[in-house]
Amino acid sequence: MEKEQVVLVARKAPREDEGRFYSSLNELQSLTETAGGQVCGVAVQNKERIHPATYLGEGKLEEIKEEAEGKDAQLVIFNDELSPSQLRNISDRLERRVIDRSQLILDIFASRARTKEGKLQVELAQLEYLLPRLAGQGTELSRLGGGIGTRGPGETKLETDRRHIQRRIDDIKRRLKTVVKQREQYRKKRVENFAFQIAVVGYTNAGKSTFFNRLTDSDSFEEDLLFATLDPLTRQIRLPSGMRVLVSDTVGFIQDLPTTLIASFRSTLEEVTEADFILHMVDASHPDYSEHEKTVHRLLRDLQADHLPSLTAYNKIDLISGEFVPPSNPSISVSVKDPEDIERLAKKIEQVLIEDWQPYKIQIPASNGKKLEQLKGQSIVKTVQFDEETEGYNVEGFIHPDHPSKTKFLS
Repeated sequence: MEKEQVVLVARKAPREDEGRFYSSLNELQSLTETAGGQVCGVAVQNKERIHPATYLGEGKLEEIKEEAEGKDAQLVIFNDELSPSQLRNISDRLERRVIDRSQLILDIFASRARTKEGKLQVELAQLEYLLPRLAGQGTELSRLGGGIGTRGPGETKLETDRRHIQRRIDDIKRRLKTVVKQREQYRKKRVENFAFQIAVVGYTNAGKSTFFNRLTDSDSFEEDLLFATLDPLTRQIRLPSGMRVLVSDTVGFIQDLPTTLIASFRSTLEEVTEADFILHMVDASHPDYSEHEKTVHRLLRDLQADHLPSLTAYNKIDLISGEFVPPSNPSISVSVKDPEDIERLAKKIEQVLIEDWQPYKIQIPASNGKKLEQLKGQSIVKTVQFDEETEGYNVEGFIHPDHPSKTKFLS
């Protein structure tokens, strides 16, 4: 299938940091390729103020139109979010389809959603984005086909009637409330059973899904594309000591994420806020990895999850020539495609936990094998020695200081 030809457009403010600007522009190109487009031109304007009606000046828009015509590009993507009126005015002047960064990201999310909840959340974000941008009553929006920026999880055409959309938004919100209740019940059960949860977070394309697959032998969708994972997946694994933990793979973070998307995906991102430990995966081979790391830290602060114990894993170390000095602590440098590095990473997680957990020494009668198994599954057991005189097991290890069964275990 022939790829859609796309012209990218960005405005650079005079005092804007050049590195961050070009990092954002490069990312827009990656996003476009992820959505199935091919970038055939890039237009940048240095401009102090945004034009309220057309975002850029008339002369620049004329240049962009000529470039799009010359390269047979039917789509123009702006790196900033455009207001409804700007979107209409620019489309009129360029005489071709125009979308902005937010719509592009929503489009990618729509093509990646797999679970029922994920599809509902994407549709909600798309409809809330669309509602103020309707050009008028009776216009028809094809939910499928028609190129980048028009995809959605549904299979029918949606008439863009404001009342129809509002009713659909209300319906989706009601259905998502039910999902949230189910999540709350799951969390309650998890807390009661002390199921320790690790959330794997990171900038999109950092290698989270690859790590998740290697660690859990699961089939989480893995591909070298932005936003490869949308719906959080949770699996149970055992750490090297034998302790059982739940590992959740989460959606990739990104700078300038659309506000409608953050709001709609709040319950998905709650996987992070409800975790006991955060494993932050960073693509150390990326030239802007430091900026990516800051973006994730910012979003974790926004989610009020920055207080959780964490470990930063600098991934794709095999792609770096020369020495790499990790800027964060605690951290580990790995290639998650290497099974030995996966083992090292699992051991490092235990080391970080041990620093915060409470040490214990306990003797368990040989007749109480059930208690020994429970302790192995819910704490980090370092040594188990059988004492013939007392006919019991001398156990040493570390336990979470707030473990609900700590008193029962250690008595």
